[in-house]
Amino acid sequence: MSTLEKQKSNQSLHGVDPYEVKKGEEYMGKPMRDHFTKVLNAWKQDLMEGVDKTVDHMKEEAANFADPADRASQEEEFALELRSRDRERKLIKKIDKTLQLIQDEEYGWCESCGIEIGLRRLEARPTADLCFDCKEIAEKKEKTVGKG
Repeated sequence: MSTLEKQKSNQSLHGVDPYEVKKGEEYMGKPMRDHFTKVLNAWKQDLMEGVDKTVDHMKEEAANFADPADRASQEEEFALELRSRDRERKLIKKIDKTLQLIQDEEYGWCESCGIEIGLRRLEARPTADLCFDCKEIAEKKEKTVGKG
């Protein structure tokens, strides 16, 4: 294992260390589901704190500038922040959906073909609902439809 691979494998996701598979352990058994529940809840908490910071920042920074250029600049900054928070709000919904899948013991399986999504992919993107191959096909279809 290279130094870079060791560094990547030791990195935590939202403060939760990567899952270490035990020999003979079944895929998406209770320990694995518990791990991803921790990861997703920590990620959701990080996002929620960001929302609170945005609201506080906007309250503190809100000013009535006499100069139209200053006012426009501030409005653009706020618009960018709000767009970012909107994406995070959608991500929180996806995290909640994923937490429900874990609770229903349906997490970790490709919604398209039904095979295991895989631990590495889920560590990289805990809300993934497609295996690598199905995701690749979906992205190709999306590009094709987008060009038409």
